[in-house]
Amino acid sequence: MGRTSLRAAAVVTLAALFTGTASASFGAVPEEVNTPVLTDATDGHYIVLLKESSLATYEGGTNGIQRTKPDAGKQLDAQSSNSKAYLAHLKKQQDKVAADTGVTVDASYAVVTNGFSAELTAAQATKLAGDKAVLGVFPDEIYHPTATPSTEFLGLGSVDTGTGGVWDAVGGVANAGKGIVVGVVDTGIAPESPSFAGDQLKKKGGAGVPYTENGDTIVFDKADGSQFRSKITIAQSWDKRSYNTKLIGGQYFSSGAKAAGFDFSYDFLSPRDKAGHGSHTASTAAGNFGVSTKVEGIDFGKISGVAPAAKVAAYKACYDGPDDLVTTDDICAGSDLLDAINQAVADGVDVINYSIGGGAATSVFSWDDYAFLGAAAAGVFVSVSAGNDGPGASTADHASPWYTTVAASTVPTWEGTVQWDGQQAAGASVSVPFGQSITGPVVYAGDIPAAGVAAADAALCQLGTLDAAKAAGKIVICDRGVNARVEKSQAVAEAGGTGMVLVNVTPGSLDNDFHSVPTVHLQNTHRAALLDYVHTATNPTVTLVGANVTGVETPTPQIAGFSSRGPILADGSDVIKPDVSAPGVAILAATDNGPKEKPTFGIMSGTSMSSPHVAGLGALYLGVHPKAAPSEIKSALMTTAYDLVDDAGNPVTDPFTQGAGHVDPTRYFNAGLLYQNGLRDWAGYINGALGEQVFNIAPIDPSDLNIASIGIGALAGTQTITRTVTATEAGTYTASIDVPGVDAVVTPSTFTIAAGATQKFTVTFTTTDAAIGQWTTGSLTWKSATNSVRSPIALKPVAVDAPASVSGTGAEGSVDVSVTPGFTGNLALNTLGLAKADVIIEGNETTGAETDGTTVKFVQVPAGTDVVRFAINSDDDSAGTDLDLTVYKVKTEGGQRTAVWQSATASADEAVQLVEPEAGWYEVRADVYAYTQPFTWNTTVTSVTPDGVGDFTASPSSIATTQSVKADYSLSWSGLESGSYLGVVRYGDSDVRTVVSVDVP
Repeated sequence: MGRTSLRAAAVVTLAALFTGTASASFGAVPEEVNTPVLTDATDGHYIVLLKESSLATYEGGTNGIQRTKPDAGKQLDAQSSNSKAYLAHLKKQQDKVAADTGVTVDASYAVVTNGFSAELTAAQATKLAGDKAVLGVFPDEIYHPTATPSTEFLGLGSVDTGTGGVWDAVGGVANAGKGIVVGVVDTGIAPESPSFAGDQLKKKGGAGVPYTENGDTIVFDKADGSQFRSKITIAQSWDKRSYNTKLIGGQYFSSGAKAAGFDFSYDFLSPRDKAGHGSHTASTAAGNFGVSTKVEGIDFGKISGVAPAAKVAAYKACYDGPDDLVTTDDICAGSDLLDAINQAVADGVDVINYSIGGGAATSVFSWDDYAFLGAAAAGVFVSVSAGNDGPGASTADHASPWYTTVAASTVPTWEGTVQWDGQQAAGASVSVPFGQSITGPVVYAGDIPAAGVAAADAALCQLGTLDAAKAAGKIVICDRGVNARVEKSQAVAEAGGTGMVLVNVTPGSLDNDFHSVPTVHLQNTHRAALLDYVHTATNPTVTLVGANVTGVETPTPQIAGFSSRGPILADGSDVIKPDVSAPGVAILAATDNGPKEKPTFGIMSGTSMSSPHVAGLGALYLGVHPKAAPSEIKSALMTTAYDLVDDAGNPVTDPFTQGAGHVDPTRYFNAGLLYQNGLRDWAGYINGALGEQVFNIAPIDPSDLNIASIGIGALAGTQTITRTVTATEAGTYTASIDVPGVDAVVTPSTFTIAAGATQKFTVTFTTTDAAIGQWTTGSLTWKSATNSVRSPIALKPVAVDAPASVSGTGAEGSVDVSVTPGFTGNLALNTLGLAKADVIIEGNETTGAETDGTTVKFVQVPAGTDVVRFAINSDDDSAGTDLDLTVYKVKTEGGQRTAVWQSATASADEAVQLVEPEAGWYEVRADVYAYTQPFTWNTTVTSVTPDGVGDFTASPSSIATTQSVKADYSLSWSGLESGSYLGVVRYGDSDVRTVVSVDVP
């Protein structure tokens, strides 16, 4: 789902992050605010985030409380007396904000974010959104958990002996992730599973052995010298005996699900897993080594987590519904997820796995992005799933650069073969007995609907849709889609069928499900030939074989059809997502069991399964480099990755499919060069990407963020980006770069560097014959005698780079404008306006005094408006004079608010500017927040439409451009009366515009 919020789109700061003061202060203000924030505020449960810094990002300055933000190479200490003092301060501030609005807090957050969740009326939600202490108000949305052993495929070592791979290089499986804690935010955990077996906890532990303290806390001395401390939970089917020296954390969070009215009777109100998803992801990341498995009575050999020596802490925030075959009745409330993330970081985990999705990302700064910003600032490596909405473009979730977004790819798995009419195709199968075959007559389900059933429903093999007389004794071909895969084989079995061929209708995953009848799952590429045979042959038959007997080895790793793709359509699209790919198809791992039931195992597919592989690799890396920053781990994973392949075995190079490529643990411990970044870099990136002063720090061009990929969402002819690398070993590195249709120059193209030293370089990109408006992709590789360091590149050439705004004065006048075209040819200049500003409020320091300084007006924005600006203009710009502006879209005059924008700086002049606004009524609220002397002010609204005054003209009306060569034109006007005016220049048929302001005394 898309994320929406009541976050003020205004210029606000978290000054305590960077200035040493804890109270929110406000920095320089951009002239206009362009980001609309959809709200559709209704009564409901919300997450309220405050501007004041969280524990993980606090720089000091409040009431003598010292800085709590950890130094580089150190993790957050949430247990110190200083931290507890600051947490108490934040709680007091949260309570005040809540009390001022008449709100009862359900859950409080202060470690990675500063805020709370609560039940709010629509009026309370919108009031809080306009509160100067509030960063954003987010509806508490509902999310859903999105055969060669994968560890062997990754080159970690044999699951039988633990030898022959990366585990050897880190000192064996007993040291793989030793001293590291992996926190898993998911559906809980099965404490009886052998994947999480350990010794009983004691009151005192030896070196590296967890222990209990005061009977209510588990303590573990970690590899980086800090401690993990987590409370012992007593809850439904969960007590002190659920913990051990492997499973050292288990907590659950449910207030958000409760507020949503969820029925918990189908799950455990405790850390115990009912869905199996959380146990699966936890055991994949850090389950014990050499665990024997059986599924449905079949022996599948042994499995291991990626970091088997790491400790596990489970943070349950997702709950199972009544139907095991769907996820739509399950729940992961956003407020519970935030509570879990907050607690995981407070406890001291080193790694978080987050296999939870909310659909295609629409922002790089949603509530969970903000939470993980705090987690990363605290030194926690975070791995997240890219989503399961592929193969379409721009479907990927989790868009921010401070965590690692993971796509899903295949590994060699259990296969079967379908044979017919001299043809054969391999697919996924665990339900045809290994090495055996089944032959029988075959029928297409769409040809045998039961009476009164549509053929389309029968083709999907929905329950009760097949004509039993025609299905009995036959192998039935069923189309994938709509209903659960295992439900299809159930429908075949109930109709008397003896086997099933499950075929994808579009590209998708091939899944090893345990079916009611022997089944082979085929890719869509075989569907047409198979159905053609069934429909044309006399008495057609097929054979299902419990092995791949085609003689053709299935190429791996391939991207999973379901794996969500980029580019991210949010905030400039300058960060490539996903970041990497990892095994996520047919992954065997632990699942759930009741308190008196035997442990279980299962095969699952999804980016939910690929993410914990990368979380485990993060733990493995930290076991060797315990003080490594999250960005170091991410960079090492990305620059050492290799290309996926397609179904013919050819390389796949699309970064929007694979990210930097498939992770390669055999190389990432010594990546050669690292692209490192931290909180200040992320803050500058956010300011640049959003075009707002969210943090009190200078913005950077998002393309200049020092990450291991290069993205430019709008390349206007030529652009130069900058990167800095840190060497893990000495050497001489030489660059090679290739981006089709773009000339790329790396400076310097070669350098010699010492271990631990840094080197800055630039890359200048110039569009040659790449198509305007279309992405072109490639890579930059630095090679030394011993290493190869590769970064993916994605560029989107655009028509023109033009100034966002220009200004002029006088009843008659002109202004010159310079633009940089992205192509050679003619560029039309289309003018709209000028439009005169309408004064809707005339005020002074006492205006609105009877309503706490606030004056409200309702205005209409006409249809066809290209730009509308709401503005407050004061005659006193001295320090201490402070006005604020809030604008709401409302359904009717005085009616329900549906969107909010705010400009609430420390200055007297404020502006909210909207591009292509929705026509209709708007509520404008001007607030005299503070003053030190008498003054006057006004509030105006200006709507720019194609009509206008002042003979507003561009000369020339069309520019003959040469790519990347600056071109000039002039804007002129005449005959204007006293007042303020606004106009717009549009460039050709592009979305690029320049807003023109004219003031006439």
